[in-house]
Parts: sequence; C-alpha cells; structure tokens
Amino acid sequence: MYSPTIGLEIHTELNTRTKMFCGCLNDPDQKNPNTNVCPICLGHPGTLPVINKKAIESMIIAGLALNSQIAEFSKFDRKNYFYPDLPKGYQISQYDLPICLGGSLNILDNSKKIRITRIHLEEDAGRSTHTSNGSLVDFNRAGVPLMELVTEPDIKSAEEAQDFAQKLQTIFRYLRISEANLEKGEMRCEVNISLSKDDQLGTKVEIKNLNSFQAISRSIEYEIKRQSEILDRGEKVIQETRGFDENKNLTFSQRLKESALFPNYPTKNKFVSKKNLISKILILL
Repeated sequence: MYSPTIGLEIHTELNTRTKMFCGCLNDPDQKNPNTNVCPICLGHPGTLPVINKKAIESMIIAGLALNSQIAEFSKFDRKNYFYPDLPKGYQISQYDLPICLGGSLNILDNSKKIRITRIHLEEDAGRSTHTSNGSLVDFNRAGVPLMELVTEPDIKSAEEAQDFAQKLQTIFRYLRISEANLEKGEMRCEVNISLSKDDQLGTKVEIKNLNSFQAISRSIEYEIKRQSEILDRGEKVIQETRGFDENKNLTFSQRLKESALFPNYPTKNKFVSKKNLISKILILL
C-alpha cells in the first residue's frame, strides 16, 4: 500500500477595478479580445509599471484570514519565460520575499490542519486559443493581479484536496477579494503528487490547470492509481508535468520536468503586527 503526498498551488485572480501594474480595466466578462490593453500590459519598451494598491490590500486581507505572517518588506522579481501569451518575455512575480509567509487552513470539519508555505502576488498572462487554423492570443487578461497560494505537502487524499480548495474559495468570496470562479479561470489549481511506502518522498508529478473541484479530486484518484501500477511493476515514476482530460477521466503527459532549486525562504525578515495591520485595513475599508 502506497502513501500519497500531495501539495497544492492555487492561483486566484483578484477582483480589483484595474490591472496589477497599469490602469487598464480588469474585466473578466470582456468579450472583445485585446480591448483592455495598453503599452504597459503589452510589454512595450520603456514603459513603467505602477503597483495596484488595492491588490496589495487584498493580499494582506487574505494573509490575515489564513494566519500568515505579513512581511514589513516585500519585493517583486522577474520570472523569465518565452510564451506567446506573455508579451514582455517575463512575468512580474515574487520569489524570495513574498507578502505572506506561512499560515494554515483547517479542513474536514476542523479535523485536520493544512499548512500554507506562502502566498505571493504576480501578474496573469494572456489567454491563448488554439484552432485548426492556428493559435490566437487575447491580452485582456495579461497583467490582471494574480495571487498564488502554495501549501505544504500535508494533503493525503483527493477528498482533503477538494475540501481545501472549496474552503479557500468560500473564504475569498466572503472577503470579497475574488469571485474565484473555476469555470471562468478566476481560480486555477495545480496538484503536486508523489507516492511512497516509507518516509522518503517519491518522485513528484505535477498536474496543471485543473478548473473544477471534481477535476481536482478525479485527477488525484487517477494519478494515485497510475503511479501505484508503475511502482508495482518495479518501474520508476517519471518526474513530469501532466494535464487532465475530464472526458476520458485520465491524466496525460505534457512535458518532462527538470529538477528545480528552490530558495530557503527568509527567517530573518520582519513582519507586521497583525493587531496594528487590522486597524489600518479597517480604516482603509
């Protein structure tokens, strides 16, 4: 019998009036492509981004609700990759000094606590549409404030993962920081899962872009079965990124994943007093 180890990465679009670094409207219901765009979110040379204050406040509110430490000092970094939906060639994100560090959320009627590693803020990419005639890119979503929450690998089943995601959606809606509709892409989940028979972690597989609670649960159940069969045959699980086909109810390989080095998150960073911070937020509201 194999023991699963599961961690989640959950991206949530914040419902600010404008985008993360420019004055373009943040409108998820905009039907006309490439309407809410400007030289900043299109990545034109020489443009200067300006941080959206409301997005920072929403991040702090989320961190307080999830028992995170709020950093006195935070910064943004460049995450370089070259996709058609990212016109700058890099994403403005956070790396070693996120706004929110640590935290937790109780699930299954408070019977289990899931630890949160960090919550950081970044900008969303554009939306790609693929047809038989080629691919199209809509930049209306490019630059929308995107909050990423990363859990510790505390989750042990599909049921726990689904309950965590559902509770998170409820909290974000209650706080009015996001509608968190999965079917609209306002909340997107990625699952990291490995199997082992002892205390040593197995080979991690990542399942990307899960856009329903049922998909989260069913993809984990399938992946546990798939990896178990591989290990039973005496073979090794390949570290890779996989997608999930909801119609066929199975995961499929997308690309092999190289080993990545992660930073030691700061332990000496100063954090804001929650009592003082709550008072300031209430005044702002």
